[in-house]
Amino acid sequence: MSQYERMEQGLIYDPNDEEIMNEQFPFYEKLYDFNRLRPSQMDEKQKYMKEVFAECGENCYIELPFHANWGGHHLHLGNNVYANFGLTLVDDGHIYVGDSVMFAPNVTIATANHPLDPELRRKGLQYAKDVHIGENTWIGAGAVIMPGVTIGKNSVIGAGSVVTRDIGDNVLAVGCPCREIRKIGEHDHEYFYKNERIDYENL
Repeated sequence: MSQYERMEQGLIYDPNDEEIMNEQFPFYEKLYDFNRLRPSQMDEKQKYMKEVFAECGENCYIELPFHANWGGHHLHLGNNVYANFGLTLVDDGHIYVGDSVMFAPNVTIATANHPLDPELRRKGLQYAKDVHIGENTWIGAGAVIMPGVTIGKNSVIGAGSVVTRDIGDNVLAVGCPCREIRKIGEHDHEYFYKNERIDYENL
């Protein structure tokens, strides 16, 4: 089994393997150019996302700069995904993002990790575990999502949270480590901030 196949299967592998580096390096070059596009170059941005990402749905938008080990080559976006400035992906593994997900500034999603054994780390070995984010989820500013995590649909991850375990559907989850603190429900349908009511008649 090649090192690339080991990477794809979530096994410990050598990221400096020649086959992997030859596959990965061209995406670095493309990403360099992507991050130098002007705000008005919308067509060029869309072209990059459609060509480089594993999947890219309709009406997706990423504020630059955007950082990714593989340039987003292992990123799967649904429709209507929005990412604010500074999205960082350690996308050695695959990252699956559902429809209408929003990323606040400076979110990090890491699929790669290193063994705890010091001798394996000394050899530069690592492994990658896929991340899944359900539809209509909002990831707050500065959140960090760790390898192998699944976040359910319609949930909110609070700013600065470190998500080390799976998060369910329709919940508010915050903290370090991130934990579910309550369900999102009728109160949130009536109030948008503390005791301020949503004025639906004007929306």
